[in-house]
This record gives sequence, structure tokens and C-alpha cells, in this order.
Amino acid sequence: MGFATGPTTSWREIDIACSDATIAVWFRALSSEAASSTDGQVIVRIVIPGGSGQVGTILARAFHRDGHDVVVLSRQSQIRSWRVVQWDGVALGPWQREIDGADVVVNLAGRSVNCRYNTANRAEILQSRITSTHVVGEAIGRAMNPPRVWLQASTATIYAHRYDGPNDERSGVLGGNESNAPASWQFSIEVARAWERAFDDAVTTATRKVALRSAMTLSPDAAGVFDTLLGLVRRGLGGAAGNGRQFVSWIHYEDFVAAVRWLIDRQEIDGIVNIASPNPLPNAQFMRVLREAYGVPFGLPARGWMLEVGAAFLRTETELILKSRRVVPVRLLEHGFAFKFPSWCDAAADLCHQWKARRRITRSAA
Repeated sequence: MGFATGPTTSWREIDIACSDATIAVWFRALSSEAASSTDGQVIVRIVIPGGSGQVGTILARAFHRDGHDVVVLSRQSQIRSWRVVQWDGVALGPWQREIDGADVVVNLAGRSVNCRYNTANRAEILQSRITSTHVVGEAIGRAMNPPRVWLQASTATIYAHRYDGPNDERSGVLGGNESNAPASWQFSIEVARAWERAFDDAVTTATRKVALRSAMTLSPDAAGVFDTLLGLVRRGLGGAAGNGRQFVSWIHYEDFVAAVRWLIDRQEIDGIVNIASPNPLPNAQFMRVLREAYGVPFGLPARGWMLEVGAAFLRTETELILKSRRVVPVRLLEHGFAFKFPSWCDAAADLCHQWKARRRITRSAA
């Protein structure tokens, strides 16, 4: 199932249970001309549970633009260029018909972690991930014609807070036992581990499974992570956070989409894959490069106590800023994935250019 070139129809193998034996039957799932775009690429159905947020919208927009059949499962009805089907992320329902016959599932469901970690929010952050993963796995397991691949969101936050070395998929140190990290950061590790356990527990024998340990995805979209960081820079507040030594792992949104496409096509790859640029860098350097890309010569630093006050005011957590996430995508690199933006210098310049272009369009339309 290629996203660049390929045959004009896609094939599926199903097993039909008969009284005496199980017979493997091949059939054409898409036989009409409508199943192919004009350039001959295969059109596939991609279901994105929890795809109404920033990352889901990036994926849905990219795959829809390429002519694929995109279905987003969302708790709220939305008007989009692609189909949006309601679900609750808890129980099976009419939405599971979208899973049966789909080619790809990319599950991104889970409450945002950009909040204060009080008791109610902690419970919702954890349960929204575990429950939705369980029910997606159940839908795939029950499908008569299951998807060939399930890409499941995880997080690079599962790795330890460290400065001494990078974390890859094989030798990376999982967090939870650091002596130099606040006890409050333990919660994020517990969530990440439980999330991956729920994914591992799902029985989907006909579906390849890949866990995406993703770093923050940066795009020029309004209200996204990059937009927030650039807002600090534009206001003269884009200096180092804390001591500035903590590593920032990141990925340009175009590389994120390309990595998802690439993983869909790589039948030999399953299990855990880090989705991050190969070049994480310390926060102080990260912010300096961003200031230079935008053209701001100076940024006031934010000390630890200032971040605590600001986080309380903004109803978020300093862990999102101060934890050192030094993550590298060894499996992507070993299997030949080529990053368009491997360095933050090039990525920051491109994102600033796109952000300014979008702002000009918005202003001219106003």
C-alpha cells in the first residue's frame, strides 16, 4: 500500500471460516476508477480516533489533500473537508463500522496534558488514554475486515529526565527513578506506561501495531506549540527557561506526516518507534535559534520560580517546559527514513516563514 505510486486497486486477504476448513480468499476491495487518484496512487481509508486536535488536524489535512478517504472520530460534531464521525472514546457503537474495512488506524485520543495536574484532571488524562485505546483495540479485534496497521500515539515523555545521553528505542532509559526530577513528574511516566500497556494488551492478530513515542510536533497553525513559543519570542520573553540545559525534542510537522506515511508502508516495522528530529538541543540554544529565525535579538530568560508562577496562572505544569527530553529516532534512521528538516535551524526558519505567510493571508482577508 504505497502513498506515492502503486497499482490502481488495493487487495485484502480475508479468511472465510467454512465447515471443514478455513480458506484464504483474495478479493479486490476497491475495483472502481474512484479507488485511484489521477496519478495512479492507491486511495486508502484512514481512521483517526481523537483526530480533532492539532496533530490530528495536521494528519487529516495532509492525507485528505492527497485524495485519501479520511475519517476522524471525535466527541464533538465538526464541519471539516473530511468526514467526522462522533464517538465517546469509551464504548463500541456505530463508529466501529468505520474501523471495519479501513486500511489504517491512527489513534490519537486522549485529554490534553496542558492543564494543572489536580485530582480530576489526572484521572481524565489517564482514563481517556487507557479507555480509548482499549475500545479501539476491541473494534479492530472484532472487525471482519481489519485494518492492516494501527499506529498508536504514545509520548517521548516516557523517557527519563537526563542530560548525559540520548534516549533511543533500544537503550533509552525510561523515567520514574530519577533522583534529579520532582516527584510530581512521576505522574506523566505512569500515564505513558499505562497507555502503552493498554496498546500492548490489545489482541489484533491481523493488524500490525506501531507505538509512536512522539516529541512535540511543531507547525505554524494558530494556538499550537510553535505559535505559543513564537508568541514569547515576539514579546521579548523568548529566553532560556530555567537553567536552559534541558534538552528539547521536537519534529517539524512535515516530517511527522512523512514519518506516519513511511511507517504505514513499512510492513517490517512494528513495536516502538521514536518520532522526533535526530537533533534535540538544549532549551537555551533552541530558543536562541528561534529568536534568530524570527529576527528578535534578545529574549528575557524565565527562572524556575517565574515559571512556577506563570504555570499556575496559565493553569498548566512546568514539567512541559523543564523536563529534559533527549530523544533520538534510531529506528527511523536505521531503516532509511530521510528527514526534510533534521536541524532546528532549518526547521525554525521554515516555520517562521510559514507562520508569517499565514498571518499575511489572515490580515488581507480581514
